[in-house]
Amino acid sequence: MSRKTPASTAVPLTSDGDQWAILKDMMPYLWPKGHLGLKARVAFAMVALVLSKLVTVATPYSFKYATDALTATGSAISAAASVALFMVLAYGLGRIMMVALAQLRDAVFARVSQRAVRELAVKTFRHLHALSLKFHLERRTGGLSRIVSRGTMGIDTVLRFALFNTIPTILEIALVAGVFAYSFGWSYAGVILVTVVAYVWFTYMATEWRINIRRDMNAADTEANTKAVDSLLNFETVKYFGNEEHEAGRFGKSMATYEKAAVKTWISLAVLNAGQAFIYAVGMTVIMVMSALAVQAGNGTVGDFVMVNALMIQLYMPLNFIGSSYREIKQGLIDVEQMFTLLKVNAEIEDKPGAEPLRVGDAEVVFEDVDFAYDPERPILKKLSLRVPPGKTVAIVGASGAGKSTISRLLYRFYDVNAGRITIDGQDISQVTQKSLRAAIGMVPQDTVLFNDTIRYNIRYGRPDATDEEVEAAAKMAQVHDFVMSLPMGYEALVGERGLKLSGGEKQRVSIARTILKGPPILILDEATSALDSFTEHQIQVALKKVSENRTTLVIAHRLSTVVDADEIIVLDKGQVAERGTHDQLLKKKKGLYAALWNRQREADEARTKLKQAEEDALRLERETSLAASRLTTTYTP
Repeated sequence: MSRKTPASTAVPLTSDGDQWAILKDMMPYLWPKGHLGLKARVAFAMVALVLSKLVTVATPYSFKYATDALTATGSAISAAASVALFMVLAYGLGRIMMVALAQLRDAVFARVSQRAVRELAVKTFRHLHALSLKFHLERRTGGLSRIVSRGTMGIDTVLRFALFNTIPTILEIALVAGVFAYSFGWSYAGVILVTVVAYVWFTYMATEWRINIRRDMNAADTEANTKAVDSLLNFETVKYFGNEEHEAGRFGKSMATYEKAAVKTWISLAVLNAGQAFIYAVGMTVIMVMSALAVQAGNGTVGDFVMVNALMIQLYMPLNFIGSSYREIKQGLIDVEQMFTLLKVNAEIEDKPGAEPLRVGDAEVVFEDVDFAYDPERPILKKLSLRVPPGKTVAIVGASGAGKSTISRLLYRFYDVNAGRITIDGQDISQVTQKSLRAAIGMVPQDTVLFNDTIRYNIRYGRPDATDEEVEAAAKMAQVHDFVMSLPMGYEALVGERGLKLSGGEKQRVSIARTILKGPPILILDEATSALDSFTEHQIQVALKKVSENRTTLVIAHRLSTVVDADEIIVLDKGQVAERGTHDQLLKKKKGLYAALWNRQREADEARTKLKQAEEDALRLERETSLAASRLTTTYTP
């Protein structure tokens, strides 16, 4: 696809030119380059199509001859009976061949069309994964999945109707008009052409009117699906606040919009079908009157009258296909266009031409005068310089919004820096392939999201080709093996949507095991324990310490108690390095930012400890008072 649209301005295509461009873009999937077998299937299907139409036009002749034979008089009656029987058999054979050839065509072409559906669906899926983090932070999962679902179905519709309905319909109309002109005269052919032109014009106008209605229905369908998926993904939050009725109301409102659009779609379809039937009925009536008058005048036979009727009925099928084909193609294009729009969205972060794989040696990470902003009006990092020596641990701390997590996103190259550069072993990460860069880095995030699959699958995700023994060894290092073995299904236990069947600590240990299995030379711990209780935090810290041994480690932390052993601590303030040094060095700066943060957190921890102790004392006193009152009641007898 050559035309690209920025993610922020991606809009549905609307013009006929764009829709014809979509058809053009789809043609390579119809005639796949380098696949002789598939091309042979397309050619065979086209031959079957032409034969089917020839049989379709020839079949009414047997009907005519059978009728003439049955209406014969005089000495020819006995011979005519045999001819009539033969013609009836020929008519039946023709009807069978019409259906058989059409079905053979569809069966042969199925592999071509379904391959096109698969390739375009996979291409879209790959493209979605290639898009930037910015795009995915702004997307809505339900709507996006609905667009891809409708698009894949629309591809098959467009290919089938464009190839096997539009082209053969034009061929069949031309053949029928030729038969009328040859057998009955040009006046008949003239009526046929007028009927066809009127039918096609009305179909075009009515279908164009219906397209916007279809778009509105698709938009409402996407909106409803988005709300449904979003609500179900946040099932627990809905329950926490008792907002089931609120969610049902939001979904119901979207479905009401869809209902109105769907009703308009069906009404417009009824108008279209009624108009088409009226035009066809007028044309058929005129032709039948002409044929009846010709029979009365002795210029035709009853067989001719029957043949004219059969041809007109035969004509209705391709005419109806013209209407339905055009309608289905247009509606299919509407369904496909949003999918093709996605394919035209720029992947903002792309490998540079000729980018080489990252070569990791000591795994030294350096930020050199890095400037970055998500929004030009709000800079995040300003002239940031830091170095993570090989095999050492450097911690990044600071208040919320200081730019800590942005550092990990830049190192993964989810975004490109605005100025400066980031290097690994002296190689600018913007000049190497993204795949090799991300293969060298392991991440243990604050919010671990697991796939709705087994524990084994989620650990193995770190290295899909790992053996079961390697998976279990990684689980043991992450101190999650014993927990897994306590489950009835062990490693085959399902973790649920986003891992909701596991506790925070259990999910985090699975995430650590996954990173251990990946075995990256560079490790990022992004506030990996900030959401855990003290006991679980201690267990996770022990596991993380094992993981970070002999690895270049960047720790992004909120709790300062988790980074006291770091080789260097860098304190960020408003996107700049405010302080740097070891824990002890920074504490010596009595009025320093780190010392102030440490004191505030220590005071908060002490206050929480005192509050917890007071609650325990109050609970113990309440139990003792209750026990004393119980004893007094038992021993006192009036």
